[in-house]
Amino acid sequence: MNKPPAPPSLKLLRYGAEAALFFPFIGFFRLLGIDAASAVGGFIGRHVFYRLSPADTARANLRAAYPDMSEAQIEETVRAVCDNLGRVVGEYPHLDKLKLGTRIELVGKEYGDAAVAAGKGVMFISGHFAHWETMPITAEQLGYDGSIVYRPPNNPFVANWLLRKRASVGPKEQIGKGARGLRRIFTLLRRGKAIFMLVDQKTAEGVPAPFFGRDAMTTNAPAFLALKLGAVLLPASSERLHGAHFRVQIHPPIEFSPSGNDDRDVLALTAKINQKIEAIVRARPSQWLWIHRRWPSPRDKISRKNQALGGSGVTVEREGSSLS
Repeated sequence: MNKPPAPPSLKLLRYGAEAALFFPFIGFFRLLGIDAASAVGGFIGRHVFYRLSPADTARANLRAAYPDMSEAQIEETVRAVCDNLGRVVGEYPHLDKLKLGTRIELVGKEYGDAAVAAGKGVMFISGHFAHWETMPITAEQLGYDGSIVYRPPNNPFVANWLLRKRASVGPKEQIGKGARGLRRIFTLLRRGKAIFMLVDQKTAEGVPAPFFGRDAMTTNAPAFLALKLGAVLLPASSERLHGAHFRVQIHPPIEFSPSGNDDRDVLALTAKINQKIEAIVRARPSQWLWIHRRWPSPRDKISRKNQALGGSGVTVEREGSSLS
């Protein structure tokens, strides 16, 4: 596991203060049990998260993505998004309780089995749907040999806790962003292993690709690696059924016929990936994390020089908050 570097002393003090609040909070949820923790987390989400500034980001995103959605529908969706986020936080101490056949049902196992058996390497691509940790947990329980790509939270104490928690229930190897991480992903795919990545967040090192009718900076690493290595691109999603019960779905692989122009193909395949992520969001908009600043702001400058692979390799999961 790649541990984040130690921050300067002033930041360390701040991170220590944050951790002093975070860990008792997590301990409280652990004592409650998973069902009560999920319910209490949902209550906090609906009544506290809903009134904080990230909910305003969700409102703005929904208005832009769904111009015909009424204000009442937007508020209903934002409240549901906050409910889900609160439940996710409450469920984090109980990841070990999320088991196939009891709290997770699986759809599309045949697609995963076939892709893994092909031996060309598989990239399971997904986003922040319902409880996103259910997807690598399910893959581990299915015996799919692979690694998670991640960006740690800024707080190193929280980051280390998350690393240990994920490793205890999911794939043991967790690959950080950057050129070193990209090389590791390349190696694993060439060995026929699986890579699990979230590709639904804004990344400054990515390329502009359409998402809900607007260009969104998107990692082009999955497209580049699929075209370079012939690895399978396999979308996956999670849906909250009720309480702390989920349906994980593995979707059919993304098909693509290269034109022979590498740069154009990477952009086109990245757009196709975004199209699939958008379709999953549209199916259950209340279960996607709309609080991300997914699209460029007026101050953002899209750099065309990053249309090649550049530094976008593993900026696929941005975790600016403690548990996002």
